Amino acid sequence: MQKTTVINLLIVAAFSTILFSCNKSRDYKSSSRATGWNLNDKDGGFQYNPKAKEQETGPGLVFVEGGTFTMGKVQDDPMRDWNNTPTQQHVQSFYMDETEVTNLMYLEYLDWTKKVYPPENENYKLIYQGALPDTLVWRNRLGFNETMTNNYLRHPAYADYPVVGVSWIQAVEFSKWRSDRVNELILEEEGYTKRGARLTDVDASTTFNTQTYLNSPSDTYGGNLEITQGGRTSERLVDRDSTHLFVQLTDGLLLPEYRLPTEAEWEYAALGLGSLRSYNVYRGKKKYPWDGQYTRSGERRTRGDQMANFKQGDGDYGGIAGWSDDGADITAAVKSYEPNDFGLYDMAGNVAEWVADVYRPIVDDQFNDFNYFRGNVYTKNSIGEDGKIELVTTESIVYDTLSNGKIVARNMPGEILQVPVDENETYLRTQFSQSDNRNFRDGDKRSTRNFQAFNDDLDEQETTRLMYNSPKHSVEPGEEGLERQYDQENTRTTLVNDEVRVFKGGSWRDRNYWLDPAQRRYFPQDMATDYIGFRNAMSRVGSKSKEGKRARN
Repeated sequence: MQKTTVINLLIVAAFSTILFSCNKSRDYKSSSRATGWNLNDKDGGFQYNPKAKEQETGPGLVFVEGGTFTMGKVQDDPMRDWNNTPTQQHVQSFYMDETEVTNLMYLEYLDWTKKVYPPENENYKLIYQGALPDTLVWRNRLGFNETMTNNYLRHPAYADYPVVGVSWIQAVEFSKWRSDRVNELILEEEGYTKRGARLTDVDASTTFNTQTYLNSPSDTYGGNLEITQGGRTSERLVDRDSTHLFVQLTDGLLLPEYRLPTEAEWEYAALGLGSLRSYNVYRGKKKYPWDGQYTRSGERRTRGDQMANFKQGDGDYGGIAGWSDDGADITAAVKSYEPNDFGLYDMAGNVAEWVADVYRPIVDDQFNDFNYFRGNVYTKNSIGEDGKIELVTTESIVYDTLSNGKIVARNMPGEILQVPVDENETYLRTQFSQSDNRNFRDGDKRSTRNFQAFNDDLDEQETTRLMYNSPKHSVEPGEEGLERQYDQENTRTTLVNDEVRVFKGGSWRDRNYWLDPAQRRYFPQDMATDYIGFRNAMSRVGSKSKEGKRARN
């Protein structure tokens, strides 16, 4: 009897094991889910990094978990403006600078640029000059502001103050520089590149660029393999596969690029909806980055303190001296006020901030309500006749003359030369049909009220003129300096064109009306002011949640 019971138990156990094995998901971390072959086989299997960690948080950034929100004006609208009609949008998770880019951060960029591209060298002087902020933005014909003109950028007393006098174009170039410097340090710390080379072995012809390294690593640092393979002797690399000389995208080691946030990202981050638990609260019930309808704190410990740095009235930039003052008359040091629920500082007040978008008075949510962005200009890597990517050299730098007469470098040595996408990429596609999409559905034939499918008399040029008839000034280099040609036509009806960018948030010069994250204004992308700064963002790759709480094996 006992023997029969034991046999029955063994049969049940065996059957349970088989059933469990059938239902249990197999582990494909070391083998292919497609073929069953071993990954990373030393005899030539597909090389893949199963131990790749979740995306690291880059220097200066905080994580912003994405979600849905009501984008646009949902509170006071005394002007009856229609350029920010509420729309429902969804934003993917991303990272954002916890503070605005400071003078100290920008000075580090200027110092690197000056060392690598010495301005005393005739070939490079325009590079450094093009990166310099415009310190004259502080001047006023009836104001004494020379203290800021002479000191604000470089004096250590202002080191932690947000940088101003930076155009949108300059902010984009800073973002590119920052991306490369962060990834350059990662490679050095991981032992892939020669230690200290980023400081001692770099000049105009031997710089590091992330995309160049990923696409043609042997051409990085001007093809100096002593730098790109100089870390191979470190203890951290001696056991690695000898064929894996360079970091690849599949390693998941390098970070995505630092960039300007999109308008939707910036507004979502400024609202700080992460801690809300009431579904209806996000539908227009939040006027500021903080909770409440007032600019002064209601907390017992800080009751009456101003929550941001802004202009409180005519001739009142900070309040009466003493406890009721907001602590600043011009800009204030970053982190002078409490952060919002995402941990972001100064998303209202201090300085307004550039975002990536080209300005239009509408947000076309009928066409797209996911990661909305206007400003896409698609390019691709230039491939030479030899089949290899073409890099920008010190002799092939292209300079652009801006509308205000300043000259900036369009590309930098060591970068991959970019060209517009062509029919090879656009033919029969449904998502996009051209390289430049800045005025898509807003300035072309199909977006005008006059458009009819059978109306061939209305050409593209006429349609654009009807909608955005902005001045067209001309500034070009001449034999005797810059030749400026002002547009003197009296038929112009707007300042909106494809070269104006959105800026968000109130500043030290603005009344509290502009502190609402939904407010939006525009400014030429090649001009600067004393009240617009910027901060960077970075895309999130992988799971929506930083903790991966919904991830599955």
